[in-house]
Amino acid sequence: MKHIATIILTALLSLSALASSPKREFRGAWLQIVGNTSFSGMSSSEVQDYLCATLDSLVIAGCNAVFFQVRPEADACYPSPLEPWTRYLTGVQGKAPEPFWDPLQFMIEQCHSRRLELHAWLNPYRVTVKEGEQLSEGHIFFERPELFVKYGDQQYFNPGEPESREHILAVIKDIVSRYDVDGIHFDDYFYPYPIKGKDFDDAATFRKYAAAQGFSKEQKGDWRRNNVSTLIAEVNAAVKEIKPWVRFGVSPFGIHRNISEDPDGSLTNGLSGYSELYADTPLWAREGYVDYLAPQLYWKIGHRAADYETLANWWSEQELPGHLYLGQSIETFSEKDLQNPSTTQMRRKMEISRELSGIQGNVWWPGWSISENVCNIKDSLSIVYQKYPAFLPAYVDIDGVAPERVEAWLSHTSGQVRWITGPEDDPMQEAMYFAVYRFEADEKADISKIEKLYLLTKETSFKPEPADLEAHRRFVITVLDRCWNESEPSECIQL
Repeated sequence: MKHIATIILTALLSLSALASSPKREFRGAWLQIVGNTSFSGMSSSEVQDYLCATLDSLVIAGCNAVFFQVRPEADACYPSPLEPWTRYLTGVQGKAPEPFWDPLQFMIEQCHSRRLELHAWLNPYRVTVKEGEQLSEGHIFFERPELFVKYGDQQYFNPGEPESREHILAVIKDIVSRYDVDGIHFDDYFYPYPIKGKDFDDAATFRKYAAAQGFSKEQKGDWRRNNVSTLIAEVNAAVKEIKPWVRFGVSPFGIHRNISEDPDGSLTNGLSGYSELYADTPLWAREGYVDYLAPQLYWKIGHRAADYETLANWWSEQELPGHLYLGQSIETFSEKDLQNPSTTQMRRKMEISRELSGIQGNVWWPGWSISENVCNIKDSLSIVYQKYPAFLPAYVDIDGVAPERVEAWLSHTSGQVRWITGPEDDPMQEAMYFAVYRFEADEKADISKIEKLYLLTKETSFKPEPADLEAHRRFVITVLDRCWNESEPSECIQL
């Protein structure tokens, strides 16, 4: 019980972070499969049970979105006509699960039934993680070897080859066309993390394409960044053409540029995502290529080379279009608070994420650690920081039009509260959920308070509890569309 007492103490110390529970906050969790060896030792039903238990834990912890890794190595955690089954499901690349099932479809259904968003997480360029990995016989690596570069012990698509980009786009179009995903997500792997003394061998590709694309011999770095930015722009355009409401976002390395290389960079001294991974993430946001960024701020407050608070402030100060979430490493939440070593840094990190302008939530890494309660994270989130649910921030840059409000009434024949919506031809305004708020008989119906949310449902009716009838409580209903715009509330229903 000692850890519960610690959490209660933290709660008492955290009032400033919880002065009001945010009605809207992105609360994501990364569920990776790369490197996972446990699935291959499980039956299909055991994997499904494990995934469901994890999702249940995320709901208890107050999360509202999942980033599920479906393409770690130019492979697929779903039946794909373009790429082989991932080795991280069955232990052998190209081998389908037996009995057969579709993990991506399963996760979409299980997430949506729990009111969680599901973002399909893909690594665009990586083909192998380590030396000696056996690729499936039908892998594109064998069909088009000229599209790949070996760097260190790993194989990568060559980002400078237009046909590499075409294949990646085809994979994403296939997913968005066939699956009801809420988002497409890339992490921080673009050009590979540098190995000392080795350069990524794309010299021939540079000679082949750079001049015609407007880059001089001295602009190889700019050319590489342009290759990545072109992919990002084309992914977003392809996604929006198929389903305009599907979001596309990236979780870049936490340091964009250090102040030593750019006067506008952060006061840090670490790897530069701009110079070494060739990812110009602020450009993507300013040009509207992404709907959100979730920079990975995996360091502690007080880190010498990459202080968490310094980086959170830097990203906030950029005032980038779209949404900004902070990627949080759960392991760092055991670090001692600099001002009060008897507590951890969790309180201060949560204050930062909620107080700095433009930051609209957090993404937890790794999401599996929440179900395992590493660093008491599940308890801390469920008891204190994410005690109440939260809607996702509205994606007004995609669609800022709220749905029409509903007409609601109490049916005396069935004892149910019912409502109707008008016909809607525009899929952007289609009702995704209905929010039911509950108030006492003499209480003002204020839907800005998330604590008053009684139910989030896809149904158009519910039955009040006997205690609600006895207390003559009141209800109002709102509509939430695919981009989380909320309608005006219905007239109050007095029980």
